[in-house]
Amino acid sequence: MRRTGTVAELVRRQWGDHRPALKHGPTVLSHHQVVEGAAARAALLADLLPSRSEPHLGVLLDNTPEFPMWLSAAALAGAAVAGINPTRRGPELARDILHTEAPLLITARAHLPLLADLELPGVRVLVTDTEAYAALLAPYAGARPGDARLSPVGPGSRMLLYFTSGSTGAPKAAICTQGRLAGAGHSLAGHFGVRPADVHYICMPMFHGNAVLAGWAPALAAGAAIALRPRFSASAFLDDVRAYGATYFTYVGRAVQYLLATPERPDDREHPLRLGFGTEAGAVDAARFRERFGVELVEGYGSSEGGAAIQRSPGTPTGAIGRAAPGDDLAVVDQETGAERAPARFDAGGKLLNGDEAIGELVNRGPTPFEGYWRNPEADAERARRGWYWTGDLFYRDADGYLYFAGRTDDRLRVDSENLAAAMIEHILARWEEAAAAAVYAVPDPVTGDRVMAALTLRPGAAFDPAAFTAFLRAQPDLGTKMAPRFVRIVERMPVTATNKVHRVALRRAGFRCADPVWWDRHGDGTYAPLDDGSLAALLAQYEERGRAL
Repeated sequence: MRRTGTVAELVRRQWGDHRPALKHGPTVLSHHQVVEGAAARAALLADLLPSRSEPHLGVLLDNTPEFPMWLSAAALAGAAVAGINPTRRGPELARDILHTEAPLLITARAHLPLLADLELPGVRVLVTDTEAYAALLAPYAGARPGDARLSPVGPGSRMLLYFTSGSTGAPKAAICTQGRLAGAGHSLAGHFGVRPADVHYICMPMFHGNAVLAGWAPALAAGAAIALRPRFSASAFLDDVRAYGATYFTYVGRAVQYLLATPERPDDREHPLRLGFGTEAGAVDAARFRERFGVELVEGYGSSEGGAAIQRSPGTPTGAIGRAAPGDDLAVVDQETGAERAPARFDAGGKLLNGDEAIGELVNRGPTPFEGYWRNPEADAERARRGWYWTGDLFYRDADGYLYFAGRTDDRLRVDSENLAAAMIEHILARWEEAAAAAVYAVPDPVTGDRVMAALTLRPGAAFDPAAFTAFLRAQPDLGTKMAPRFVRIVERMPVTATNKVHRVALRRAGFRCADPVWWDRHGDGTYAPLDDGSLAALLAQYEERGRAL
């Protein structure tokens, strides 16, 4: 496969290729039709953007053909696409749009209510599913790739401004250049053996880096097709895969758990899918997915900003993600001193014995492709302390150099002076056969530090049995003495962000004062009882007595 240095080159080489390239419902476009549409939009973009403005455009769309078409158009024109999250509202949404300094916003009629009361000075809105939009595009129908450029196109040209989701503060717009995006496409296409005959099913939102870097880019690099689902649907997943002939998909967050929670069918293995690539499925659910659907899930790790990557290879231990990618000098370090943490030690059952001294933040001490955040020097400096790239993720590393994910730095709990990682407890709870999904987070202890709280979504027809749950916990060889949840919240559906990641901020904010059923282990002995009004009042009195805020 010939490697090219820019996304624009990858788009241009589609010219004259009449194989199917883009599938969306009954719509099927060839590679040639896609690049024709991209060239027309690039020419329109060159005429509409003010000469002194940043070459940016905002895209507020679901996964429809217009989204990849505008990505390709931006690449040809030397512009950058800012993916706008449609789950944001009001001032927060306006802030995201204005922060990117994009004088043009591409959207659809379904999203116009989100913009109705926003003040967006200097922003022109194009609504794709209207006659006015079609009329605006019509004069550019004969444009060819390269006819219209806002600026010279090279590997260093800005291509994406995509917002990273954080637990605090406004989202930061990470920069991705054409060279980095094209490189990611080539790397994944080569690693997974993507062929022109493959079809990448894109059901994760395209305003997020996962769908573009891990779904669209490798398909573009390999000359493969993409199939779009406007929004992720667990119930429609297999039907889509069969209808589109999909062979590859990406996932983040809880998507895999939602797929496993769907009713089993006799034809679960009758499909062309061969591979799923993503993060946060966990070893237990990956094994369940392989057993049920016959599809291998490859867990990977790559920070959204491109600062560090871990590659899985044959022989990677169960539970580990892999080792550092070539060229990366990855280390697990103390967040305050920067000193490297001790290698992880395990007992015969796989229990981590020295979490306090082994868990730390993953950093890349070598050269990284991190390209910074748009107009945010403070965030740049925070990421690049000591000349290293700090991922913001907790890991531990075994004696052979394999790395194990332990959660986000803000998902660490401190229980009785012992540091715990939420992700490790979640992986254990995921083994419980009644649990469809689990999320672990901290609530304050009445005296000091934290207590462990878990939110559980149960499988269809299941009910929370406290005795069975306690028996399960006691049977887990790697459940440390401080890890068992003191509070268990039963939720009908796990609250998630637009990218299917658990909405931990909402869970932590509610704590155990919520409308859902909550069970609590009052004495820490594994005896769970309902947290009723009387118990809640007594518990809150403990916090008030000690002046401990919730």
